[in-house]
Amino acid sequence: MPFPPSFLDDVVARNPIEDVVGQYVTLQRRGSNLFGLCPFHGEKTASFSVAPDKGIYYCFGCHKGGGMIHFIMEIESLSYPDAVRFLAKRAGLDVPEDPEYQSRYRKQERLWALCQEAARFFHGTLYSPAGEAGLRYAGQRGLSQGTLTRFGVGFAPNRWDGLLVAMGKKGYTEEELLDAGLVLRSEKSGNLYDRFRNRLMFPIIDVRGHVIGFGGRVMDDATPKYLNSPETLIFNKRKNLFAMNLAKKSKSGRIILVEGYMDAVALHQFGFDCAVASLGTALTEEHASLLAKYTDQVVLIYDGDQAGQNATQRAIPMLEKTGLRVRVLRMQGAKDPDEFLRKFGADRFQLLLEGAENQMEYRLQSLRQKYDLNLDDQKVEFLKAAAELLASVGNAVEREVYGARAAEAAGVSPEVMRLETERAFKRRVRRDAKRQEKIDLAPAAKLQPRSKTIRYDNLKSAMAEEGLLGQILREPALLDRVELEPEEFSCELLGRVYGLLRSRHREGLQVNLSCLEGLTPEESAHLASVAQRQEGPVNETALRDCAATIRREHRLAKTTGPEGLLALRDALREKQQPVGS
Repeated sequence: MPFPPSFLDDVVARNPIEDVVGQYVTLQRRGSNLFGLCPFHGEKTASFSVAPDKGIYYCFGCHKGGGMIHFIMEIESLSYPDAVRFLAKRAGLDVPEDPEYQSRYRKQERLWALCQEAARFFHGTLYSPAGEAGLRYAGQRGLSQGTLTRFGVGFAPNRWDGLLVAMGKKGYTEEELLDAGLVLRSEKSGNLYDRFRNRLMFPIIDVRGHVIGFGGRVMDDATPKYLNSPETLIFNKRKNLFAMNLAKKSKSGRIILVEGYMDAVALHQFGFDCAVASLGTALTEEHASLLAKYTDQVVLIYDGDQAGQNATQRAIPMLEKTGLRVRVLRMQGAKDPDEFLRKFGADRFQLLLEGAENQMEYRLQSLRQKYDLNLDDQKVEFLKAAAELLASVGNAVEREVYGARAAEAAGVSPEVMRLETERAFKRRVRRDAKRQEKIDLAPAAKLQPRSKTIRYDNLKSAMAEEGLLGQILREPALLDRVELEPEEFSCELLGRVYGLLRSRHREGLQVNLSCLEGLTPEESAHLASVAQRQEGPVNETALRDCAATIRREHRLAKTTGPEGLLALRDALREKQQPVGS
């Protein structure tokens, strides 16, 4: 069930979008709008705008946008209901009883509480006779008691039902234990048994402080080395990073990204409180976006083997896409940060950290290792590959600096390398120009929404639909003068939104994007861009023209069907051509 419309109106009215966004972004007024640096991608020039009169935000750089509730969804990584609840609490409003929402939220709260109790159970077990092996192993790995407490490290007893029995006594049901991913059901007997047994346990805590899952590490050479919680209602490994709840508070100005829990824990113990680790999965776009919310620089420390190098190469462009500056630390004398710190200490690691290569240095070095530069043909291939790599750098000074290093490595003059790099750069510019020319010469493609999930099958009608909605969002009273039905819109999204806005207007409620439920982030961003493009005074003549176009196109499509619409238009154009043309 949706929230009562009147309640949503109160939430929106008591949370002005400029106040809500202003808690996360420093905004400055330019005319009727406010501008600041986008919180969703790195930038140096403010392209993030807030339009208080329209109740929307929109970034002209990354094209994210929507209403105030959608902003909270993005910035806090919340679902729509949770974002509403967040804003209601901010405004001091009680959330009305909504069976479907309350049921889901109560289930989330139960799972959060269950995982918290499980974490307490594992931590307590670590210091009991049943956890002796785990505590001994933690000591062998150099983990202090303070670190064990700070991370809530625990131990899963070597029993089939240790956690199962303990949580049952706390009042949690078998279904809840299954939903939290803490137990499994035997296919043979149908009985439940603990998922984690005889493992050192690391609670996974989200940025809001909820225990959402666990990672369990074996204490020998058994596999899998790490066993993670499965995907659940509260745990998504693509959207969370281990120790992010701690690293987000760091004042170091960077975040160190490592592969394993032990590496992250060791770094924190030695004073590097900005370390995080991925949760048994490759780096994702969601991880990159999460990191970009809390820092502008990431230091990658992946294993030095081929798999680690491949993972580093994949991660660099993903992180840079969000505006993050990327540096890569090469480990020498140890296989991972944990071993390095225990062998050489924090001061040596700090020196290593300060000397971390930027991503171009790393990629050039990795490229060099693929060729035998003692052979002329290999040297030529290396220089060609290096030139292509350097051509991806827009700054001429950087191209010259790194080109000189590539030249030195291959034993050729910097001038030769500069010429080869500039030729490669010009080729890239020409390719990009041709690609852009194709886009520019395809106006239909330019008019399509940026999101691939939204398509315009009838551009003529869709442009009119955008124009009509844009004016309505600025002046809701215009809805009294529009006699259209949502079914007459060619774009399902625009028709659906028109219908929702009309219903709210007829009920005397606010006509605002923030009040509309059921919109995806892509849909809300697209609607914000539609509203943002409508500037200047409201034009009733243009409104009538838009409505007339929508109705005419609908009738054409209804008469001829989608396949015959273009053919009919072509026939009409031919009939209008002068004789002999």
